[in-house]
Amino acid sequence: MAVVIGAVLPVIVKLFLLLLCLNFNYSLTQARKWESWKDKYPFIKPASSFSSSNAWSSGSGSSKGHNYDYIIVGGGTAGCPLAATLSQKFSVLLLERGGVPFANANVSLMQNFHISLADTSPASASQIFASTDGVFNARARVLGGGTCINAGFYSRASKSYIKKAGWDSKLVNESFPWIEKQIVHRPILAPWQKAVSDGLLEVGISPYNGFTYDHIYGTKFGGTLFDRFGHRKTAADLLTSANPEKLDVLVHAIVQKIEFDTSGRKPRAVGVIFKDEKGNQHKAFLSKRKGSEVIVSSGAIGSPQILLLSGIGPKAELKKLDISVVLDNKFVGKGMSDNPLNTIFVPTNRPVQQSLIQTVGITKMGVYIEASSGYGETEDSIHCHHGIVSAEIGQLSAIPPKQRTLEAIEVYKRNKKHVPQEAFRGGFILEKLATPLSTGHISLKSTKIDDSPSVTFNYFSHPRDLKRCVDSIRIVEKIVKSKHFTTYAQCDKETLDKLLNMSVQANINLIPKHTNDTESLEQFCKDTVITIWHYHGGCQVGKVVTPDYRVINVNRLRVIDGSTFNESPGTNPQATVLMMGRYMGVKILRERLGRAAGL
Repeated sequence: MAVVIGAVLPVIVKLFLLLLCLNFNYSLTQARKWESWKDKYPFIKPASSFSSSNAWSSGSGSSKGHNYDYIIVGGGTAGCPLAATLSQKFSVLLLERGGVPFANANVSLMQNFHISLADTSPASASQIFASTDGVFNARARVLGGGTCINAGFYSRASKSYIKKAGWDSKLVNESFPWIEKQIVHRPILAPWQKAVSDGLLEVGISPYNGFTYDHIYGTKFGGTLFDRFGHRKTAADLLTSANPEKLDVLVHAIVQKIEFDTSGRKPRAVGVIFKDEKGNQHKAFLSKRKGSEVIVSSGAIGSPQILLLSGIGPKAELKKLDISVVLDNKFVGKGMSDNPLNTIFVPTNRPVQQSLIQTVGITKMGVYIEASSGYGETEDSIHCHHGIVSAEIGQLSAIPPKQRTLEAIEVYKRNKKHVPQEAFRGGFILEKLATPLSTGHISLKSTKIDDSPSVTFNYFSHPRDLKRCVDSIRIVEKIVKSKHFTTYAQCDKETLDKLLNMSVQANINLIPKHTNDTESLEQFCKDTVITIWHYHGGCQVGKVVTPDYRVINVNRLRVIDGSTFNESPGTNPQATVLMMGRYMGVKILRERLGRAAGL
C-alpha cells in the first residue's frame, strides 16, 4: 500500500499544481482583461468628457457636423446590440446611466451573483425598488443592462410568439445566432439541475429535449451567459462588433428628458438632455438628415418613465407634476406586468454545487418550472449583512411593514449572524407563470429621473393566475416526492408542509405572512410571491408604439425594448430582447439604405 501511495502521490501533486497554475493563470488573464477594457473599447467614456459644442467626437469626418444620426437612451440588453448594429453605417451616441461591467467582480463572477442584487449603494449595478404590491425588485444600472445582474439563462421565444409579434422569421433566425456566437455558452449541467430534470420527466413534463435554445414543450436545459469558469458575458461585450469610428458610448450619463420641436403638425424629437457623473447638464442633438432618431431602450421601468418626464403620457398625470404636455397618450405606463415567481426551498443531505437557472420544464398549463442551488460565497459572507434585500434566508419578511422599525432591522441583522451554514445547504425549485393576466401600471413620484417611479403589478389579482400558481405548486410537490429527487432530500419523509414553511421564511418581500400559508396554497402563492425580473409593458405595441416601434403620433422617436411587450417571451426574455436589438438595428439599416446596408 505504501508503495502504491508513493507512486501515486507525485502524480496527485502534479495534478494539483497544474490545476492551481491553470486557475492562477485564468485569474491573471481575467485581471488583464479588466485592466485592458479601455483599450478594447476606446469609444466608452465618462459622460463628463462630453462637450455639447463638439458632440460628434469619433472623428468620422462625415457631413453630420456635431450631431448624431441615432441617440440611444439606455445601454442595456437591447441598447447594446442595437448600437453595435446601427454604428456599422451611421453615427451613434449610446447613453448609459450606470458604469461599465468589465471590472466589476460582482457582475462578472457567478459566485457573486447575489451580491450585486443585495448591494444598495449608489455605485451598485442594480437599483433596488419595491413595487406597491410589497415585492422587492431590481433595475439594472450598468452598461449591458439586465444581462449583468440576471441568472444568465438563455432561451429563445417560441415560433408562435415571433409570429404574433409580426417579426420577419428569416431575420429573427439570423439575429439569434449573431448573439449566440458572441456571448452564449452551453452549460455543464449541475447535479441539482439533473435531479430536477429527472423529477420533471417523472411527473410527466415530457419529452426530454436535451440542450436547446428553442422553446419546446417538455424538459430541457438552455444556454447561459456564464462560461465554464463561471465568468459572465454581457450585452456590453457585443459592442466589440461595433464600428468604433462611428460610436460614442457615455457611461454615468443620466438622461433627464427628450427634447422636441413642437412647431409642426406632430412633435419631432431633436435631441436629449442628460447629466454627467459630476452633476453637470449636457445636450446632445440629432442630425437633421432624414431618418435620424432618438431610440429609447431603457427597459420596462425606464422607458415609460422617460416618456412621461418628456411630456408624453396621460395629460392629467403630467399636469399634476407641472410637466409640459407634448402628447396626450393615456396608455403610457399602463399594461405593466410581472411574471410572478414562487419558490420552494428543499434542504439537502449533502452540500450542493452552486447553479443558477439551467433546467426548465415548459408545461402546457402556462407555467414554467426552473431550479437553482447552492451558495457561491464563504461562511463569512453568509453572516455578513448584505442589506434589507439580502438573498439569504431572513426573518424580516415575517414582520408586518408598519413594524419594520430600525430596531427590528437591527434584530434581523443580529439573528442572521447566527443562522448556521447548513441552512444554505439546499436548492430551490421555482415556478413562474408564463403569461399573467393580472396587470398594473407605472406612475411618476416626482420629476427627478433618479427617483424610481411608483410601480404596481397587481400580482394574482386575476383568479386564473392564482389557480395556475396553485396547480404548479402541486407539480413541485410531485417533483420533490419523485424517486430521482429524494436522494437529495435532507429527510426522505420531509412533508410538503415543512417545505412550504421553510419557503415562507426564505422568501423576502414586504407582504405580511399568514398563519395558514401551508393550509391554503392560494394564500401561500399570494404571501410568498417574488419576482424573477421579467416585468414588461408600459409602452406597448398598438397603444404607445407602432409595430415597428415608432412612438405613435411623434416623429423621429422609437422605443425598442421589453416595455413594448404585451407578454414576456419564452421561459426567460433576455434572449429575445438581445435578438430584438440586433433585429431592429438590421431592419432600420435595410429600410434606410436598402441593399447598401450590406448586412
